[in-house]
Amino acid sequence: HDLGWLRPAPFSMKMPTLDRGREPDLLFVSRDRLEIVQASHLAGAADLVIEIVSPESVGRDRGEKFVEYEAAGVREYWLIDPEREQAEFYQLDEAGRYHPAPLEAGRFSSQVLPNFWLEVVWLWQTPLPKVLTVARVLGLLTA
Repeated sequence: HDLGWLRPAPFSMKMPTLDRGREPDLLFVSRDRLEIVQASHLAGAADLVIEIVSPESVGRDRGEKFVEYEAAGVREYWLIDPEREQAEFYQLDEAGRYHPAPLEAGRFSSQVLPNFWLEVVWLWQTPLPKVLTVARVLGLLTA
């Protein structure tokens, strides 16, 4: 599946709405927008940004970054808060505003990653589910 380009921090995302860049914990750019990927930074907004919330970053992640990513056109913004065991998923609407993504029976379905869904409880399981188990549930493996 060649869906696009995935990169963990540190990698700067320079958005046209800001003078400075941001370094999301994880960012994804769809295959049809790879021209914004530069050697040292992203020249525009990613399609998907994931931030892992910490006590130190909670205000920034839910405040400044939320507003900046929305204004720049980041299509999906995921906030994962391990301490509170909360996951929030926001999707950009046609007017360019974030709305909470609906969960169906505890399952989040991405609009950016075709056919990708996530059982939110998997994030808080101890131990985490095994990769092969998740791959089977997602239909990536049949045996």
